[in-house]
Amino acid sequence: MPESAAPTALRILVADDHELVRRAIAAALDREPDLTVVAQASDGLEACSLAARLRPDVVVLDISMPRLNGLLATRRILDWVPETRVVALTMHDDPRFVRGFLEAGGLGWALKSASVEALVLAVQAAARGETWLDPEVARRLDAGPSASPSTARGLGRLAPREREVLQLVVEEHSSGQIAAALGMSPKTVEHHRARILRKLGARSIAQLCAIAVREGLVDA
Repeated sequence: MPESAAPTALRILVADDHELVRRAIAAALDREPDLTVVAQASDGLEACSLAARLRPDVVVLDISMPRLNGLLATRRILDWVPETRVVALTMHDDPRFVRGFLEAGGLGWALKSASVEALVLAVQAAARGETWLDPEVARRLDAGPSASPSTARGLGRLAPREREVLQLVVEEHSSGQIAAALGMSPKTVEHHRARILRKLGARSIAQLCAIAVREGLVDA
């Protein structure tokens, strides 16, 4: 009888802005017989671009990344490549970020302080379409309160593109830099900025940044 075909290894994209961390994660995953790392990204926008081009089975990404944070990158990746699964590997254990990630369509949340085995479990579960959360994060998520009313109102008022602009404003990028990163004109960026200020009731960029970080609307 013919031998059964060997299972195809899952194709993984790793995104983290710290090169040593990113390389270590990629090396650890590559050592697993059923996983293969096909690319690495150093920021959220690069992760989205590579995901759209390579269509990996799973993207493992940090939540805190420049140009486009992990939450917004997750949303964009899944818009562009719906069949790809996304796993967060992060230091964050704040339930607000976990809820935002799950609402964006992410499936796995692993902590950088945990073992490689935990990350592998998260990746394998996500590839099957299953949600996997670090046990401590899951406990906090179950025990913690829902997002504050002000956070919910703020998120509800902002369109996805406005959230992307807000994240880059908080990261202190100029209008020109934001325009280049998001593929729009500086005038359009200024229009979005004015709308965000009005929607969140802020009178200055400094106040806007304080509100956004305090309410968990962006990753600081």
